[in-house]
Amino acid sequence: MQNKISLILGCLLMVFTSCDSNQVFDEYKSVSNPWNKNEVVEFVFQAPDTLNNYNLFVNLRSNNDYKFSNLFLIVEMNYPNGKVEKDTLEYEMAKPDGTFLGSGFSDIKENKLWYKGYKTPYVFSENGEYKVFIQQAMRENGQINGVENLHGVLDVGFRIEKSQSN
Repeated sequence: MQNKISLILGCLLMVFTSCDSNQVFDEYKSVSNPWNKNEVVEFVFQAPDTLNNYNLFVNLRSNNDYKFSNLFLIVEMNYPNGKVEKDTLEYEMAKPDGTFLGSGFSDIKENKLWYKGYKTPYVFSENGEYKVFIQQAMRENGQINGVENLHGVLDVGFRIEKSQSN
């Protein structure tokens, strides 16, 4: 019985992921709960090509333990030939009334947050292996030191999609 359920769930997962024709890279990694400010999540991937446009996203799964309306992340991209881009990014996580943004029916919400490609098309400038590092950089209002341990974030993901503007 257990094997049948596992087989059915596996088939459903393949059906849903195979329908996503724009996906080039999509990976999630669990973070410790709470997510310590020194814990860095790393993603490694090969550039799909240096000709086409792509959209890059940071994906996040969080639950009701997340107590902020926004999220600050430090995202660093290391290019194959040594170039490094490091950005501090802010994302809105809740509406003004406190309702969490994102998709999901339970208390777990999934957010697809733009990283590159939203204002101008993103083209990989170099062939080879890229590395993306993501860490939380939250602060309480009026505090200098960052939030040591961020509650409510379960998984961090990185996604590359083919742009519709190709």
